[in-house]
Amino acid sequence: MSTQTLAQPVQIDLADTHIRVTWSDHMSGDFPFIWLRENDPAGFHPQTQERLTDLTAIALDIKAVNATQEGNDLHVFWSESDAPSQFDLDWLRAHRPGQPVFDAADTGFVTWRSDLSANGIPRANAGGVLEQDTALKDWLVASRQYGLSIVDHLADTTEAGMDVARRIGFLRETNFGKTFEVKSKPNPNNLAYTPVALPLHTDLTNQELPPGFQFLHCLANEAEGGESLFCDGYAVAEDLKLEDPDAFAALCDISIPFRFHDDQTDIRSRKRVITCDENGDVIEICFNAHLADFLDIAPDLMPRYYRAYQKFMAMTRDPKYILNLKLKGGEMVVFDNRRVLHGRSAFDPNTGRRHLHGCYVDRGEFESRLRMLSR
Repeated sequence: MSTQTLAQPVQIDLADTHIRVTWSDHMSGDFPFIWLRENDPAGFHPQTQERLTDLTAIALDIKAVNATQEGNDLHVFWSESDAPSQFDLDWLRAHRPGQPVFDAADTGFVTWRSDLSANGIPRANAGGVLEQDTALKDWLVASRQYGLSIVDHLADTTEAGMDVARRIGFLRETNFGKTFEVKSKPNPNNLAYTPVALPLHTDLTNQELPPGFQFLHCLANEAEGGESLFCDGYAVAEDLKLEDPDAFAALCDISIPFRFHDDQTDIRSRKRVITCDENGDVIEICFNAHLADFLDIAPDLMPRYYRAYQKFMAMTRDPKYILNLKLKGGEMVVFDNRRVLHGRSAFDPNTGRRHLHGCYVDRGEFESRLRMLSR
């Protein structure tokens, strides 16, 4: 004979503007009437789960006249002629207004400085990432937490790194193509295609939305020099906020122009060097002194801005923030381009071959894959 688990009783209190539900463990939530009416499960398409309810058809002062528990459902009866709304109580508990819904892609961040060392960078084996979902998930979690990881034991082909990136999602195409080659070449249109040193920066700040995660697969790194440099922009921003709140605020508040142009393109955008969320937490760094266009802010803002901008730039060159490593053939470094600044030391192309193959995958694709692997 089958047994059925009985639903736990809840306490339901009807107030003037909302319904309060209190569960048996004393967890409670307040659910405004209009929120309940707009989120009535009957107002969503049964297959696509897209919202069909027309908010303009709901009175802002809509009232519930009664609410009852039936099994594990809450039934809400409206003052209007609308049919009652029915909500799963577990769903309501998970979606209590005023608290973020659980997100498997929200791994939290681990800020780091040079004391992490190259040996502390999270690593993953390419074979495991390509063949095992558990290995893929573990690597994605670590990559998002630190904003930086290395995948090793890649095959000596340009497709090998792209195969790993495609395990996450679609590749992001830019004016440089779907992939790009980082090596010294004649008539370059970007400093990355020269042997000169590259100070720390984030890529493509001139784009309306700079790419998310960057993948750089090392095919050869035999030349003298050419060490890769990395810096956690979140750590720099955190320290700047503590040491110089006004400089931090200037970089959060004032946008500046960025531009890339050659004989084929002229792409421009305005960005703030530091972007925070509504809680004041840093969520994005856009910093590229080479793509900064002529500063066009009001002259009276320039002394404050230049002081802040110069201080941030100087901090990115402080050894306490910088990781140095020389990638080997078969290794691929993966990093959040809107968090981790990257650069390299100069190299001598006459002393050996240096060739990296790169591509991008946007943050949205990265986080979507994490959610799917967590289901």
